[in-house]
Amino acid sequence: MASNSKSNRRKVNPLSLAFLDVMFCGFGAVILIFLILDHASTMSPEESNPELLAEINLLNEEVKQGELGLVRIRNILSDVDFEVVTAEGLARQIMEQIDTFLQELAALENSSMATEEDLAKLRSDIEALEQEVLRLQATAFEQEGNSVRQFLGDGNRQYLSGLFLGGQRILVLVDSSASMLDSTIVNIIRTRNMSDELKRNAPKWKRVVSTVDWISTQLPVTSQYQIWSFNTETNSVIEGTKGLWLEVADRDQLNQAIENVNTIVPADGTNMEQVFRAAANMSPRPDNIFLITDGLPTLDDRGSSDPLVTPKERVALFEEAVEELPPSIPVNIVLMPLEGDPAAAAVFWQLAQYTRGSFLTPSKDWP
Repeated sequence: MASNSKSNRRKVNPLSLAFLDVMFCGFGAVILIFLILDHASTMSPEESNPELLAEINLLNEEVKQGELGLVRIRNILSDVDFEVVTAEGLARQIMEQIDTFLQELAALENSSMATEEDLAKLRSDIEALEQEVLRLQATAFEQEGNSVRQFLGDGNRQYLSGLFLGGQRILVLVDSSASMLDSTIVNIIRTRNMSDELKRNAPKWKRVVSTVDWISTQLPVTSQYQIWSFNTETNSVIEGTKGLWLEVADRDQLNQAIENVNTIVPADGTNMEQVFRAAANMSPRPDNIFLITDGLPTLDDRGSSDPLVTPKERVALFEEAVEELPPSIPVNIVLMPLEGDPAAAAVFWQLAQYTRGSFLTPSKDWP
């Protein structure tokens, strides 16, 4: 009985062998697939493609070279900034010396003990110091570039590069009438009744301010300038300097002028006769004029009681105003859009051609 039970335990069931074979084969297949997949995952596309790897290495080398060049440029800019600061500091010191000499000159002129030689020497010293200030300012601007100020539009595009930007005495005339608030009559009336802050932020007026800003960055360092705003009256953006020429080299004053343009609130009508006459009366006269406007004038010095001015009457007002312009001076016209004034583009283009100036209208996405 015992021997029979032992023999039974020694018997092998064929079904068990088949199951084990399937299990081991399946497990081996899974391991094989796992090894294959793991080996493939460690192979990068660069390793499998030598040409791609070489191109990546070349690009990495160019990136390193570019980073080194950027470091050098930053070092150069730091040196330039230091030189500019040094020049400006010396200029301020010399200006203080000039003030001191002017006080001494005034004291000597009031003194009976002063001799003509003392006065002449002091005047000569003051003149020499003033020349040194101009030289230092010019040196600082040369280090910074050809422009006194910088203006970067969208993508650094120079929209207004067709203008004639030369001259030694440059006059910028900015139309600040109510029509400069918008290009449509309905929106002009609507915006005119809003607050001053909203008027200053009107898209069309912001384009005008940007245009003046861009022109200021193109003024030659050695030239002089003046910026007037005009509607029913003509005023300089720097109070108290209407009949004076300002130095482009005085960067702080030029920056202040542009800041003051930002504070102007467009209002009232347009009197071009008055502003052209004022330009002709400047001494010395300008040798280049920029006119930023959006249409023909609506007023003259006689005034008008009629609130509506026909296109024919506006052309007549323009012709009267042009007669006041000083002769032989280029007039560069930047014409902003305005509905209801179809003759404006033609007559302003004729003015630009007659004076050998330029005529253009900025693109809608200016600046």
